[in-house]
Amino acid sequence: MEGVEPIKTGLDNVFTLILDGSKRMVTRNLVPGADQEFRIWDPYHSKLAASILKGLTIPVKKDSMVLYLGAANGTTASHVSDIVSEGTVFAVEFSPRAMQDLIRISIPRINLVPILADALHPNSYKNMVPEVDIIYQDVAQREQAGIAIRNAGLFLKKDGYLILMIKSRSIDSAKRADEVIENEMKRLKEFFTIKDSMELEPFHSDHMAVVAQKNIL
Repeated sequence: MEGVEPIKTGLDNVFTLILDGSKRMVTRNLVPGADQEFRIWDPYHSKLAASILKGLTIPVKKDSMVLYLGAANGTTASHVSDIVSEGTVFAVEFSPRAMQDLIRISIPRINLVPILADALHPNSYKNMVPEVDIIYQDVAQREQAGIAIRNAGLFLKKDGYLILMIKSRSIDSAKRADEVIENEMKRLKEFFTIKDSMELEPFHSDHMAVVAQKNIL
């Protein structure tokens, strides 16, 4: 990317670059070689990247402690690791196959901690995760709001934030996407204050990105 000037976004270590006449979003690589490096972040392969490009307010700082639920193979988790260069990402994934890739990605990243567990059962990893500033959730399970609420009760600071990617087709493929999303949002409002939300078209169909702050009881 020699000769390309980064244009900073509102997030730490996230930039847009003009490359071959088009804008690309990138993160500053936490583990570069000899020189500074930037890693392209594809919004078609990352719902968080799509959210940022579409202007969603993302309350993640360079020193944030993040619990990442549904880390899969670790692509987006590695970009979050770039962003929180002075923080830590606790990355929970249920699939042993995906965990192999996640572990490989985490080896050079001292701030990325892979955890093989089911996000539906947060008690199983409560001794591995401290109190966090942010919960980022992207799971393909039915109880998406329920998973967020359970994990927030155990790990999220009293003024902490949830960033939730609601996958309507994973919850109920027979109902209309807007109806499923409305029901999930209604449940979230019992425990969180919704700060921002948006659909992720054209990058991801039938997905809603939500930023919410934990209610102080």
